[in-house]
Amino acid sequence: MADKAQRSDCVLVIDRDVLVRHAIADYLRDCGYVVIEASSTDEAVTVLNEASLSADVVLCDADAPGTQNGFQLRAWARQNQPQVEFALVGNIEAAATKAAELCEEGPNLARPYDPQSVVEYIRRVLGSARSSATERAAN
Repeated sequence: MADKAQRSDCVLVIDRDVLVRHAIADYLRDCGYVVIEASSTDEAVTVLNEASLSADVVLCDADAPGTQNGFQLRAWARQNQPQVEFALVGNIEAAATKAAELCEEGPNLARPYDPQSVVEYIRRVLGSARSSATERAAN
């Protein structure tokens, strides 16, 4: 079992497959994270726009259903929620095709998820984001 998260970092998990989404969400909760689940990019936008909810990291299936795909949601999040770290996951071939369409980078993690890799990735992303924020505040 992974070490517990140091504080209640919040991860928004977006995946069309309810069994995959629940499995990774349960694992992240067991690691100490607060987890919000969404089955589509439309649900994710609603969550990200809700002031009372504060996601630190978004873990998004690149092929998530909705009016936007995962790549488009990441672009939206960069403009509207720049403090939120974003990890795309998915089939490498499909992700590469969508990435090429949008001139963006490909997925950060592959499906099926290796739960320990997901937790390590989230910790690394949060650590990097916090270090950058601390450096900006010191300047």
